[in-house]
Amino acid sequence: MSASSPFIEPGTCVLLVVDYQERLLPAIHEAAACVEAGRRMIEAARVLQVPILVTEQYPRGLGPTSAIIREALAGAPVIEKSRFSGCVEETIAALRRLARPFVLVVGTEAHVCVQQTVLELLKLGYTPVVCADAIGSRRPLDRDIAIARMRQAGAIITTTESAIFELLGQAGTEAFKAVLAIVK
Repeated sequence: MSASSPFIEPGTCVLLVVDYQERLLPAIHEAAACVEAGRRMIEAARVLQVPILVTEQYPRGLGPTSAIIREALAGAPVIEKSRFSGCVEETIAALRRLARPFVLVVGTEAHVCVQQTVLELLKLGYTPVVCADAIGSRRPLDRDIAIARMRQAGAIITTTESAIFELLGQAGTEAFKAVLAIVK
């Protein structure tokens, strides 16, 4: 399912929101900035009609998805998991059904669940697009090494704002006006 062009468009991608959970976030380095970047990506995806998949790692222990992210998701269904990778059966089935080559990835922790998800997406033939400002770990070094490893494995590393404007493609549209309010 690898993309023939590295250019992402709303019809060629899915947003995968990985484990932004209440009990985990207080330990994440610069969690507020990470969550805010994730929120912007989610809201832009909703405006641009990009499908959104959401995972939660062992919610009984780590709690539900954070309230800020839940509000942005506006009721999107959540896939509960105990594997670190977000590529569980339900996620893979949804990705196959959507048949889009790019998977935008945001979430925590960068060096555990995000990294394992990205590596498995690559193995499954998808092109992961990791929004570096919307992923976090408890320690900055773990996040930095995870970004390097994912890039080396073949993932595209970008930022939420870059991804959002790439998805928009042009200014002057109603979508641009709606998304501009989210980005600012």
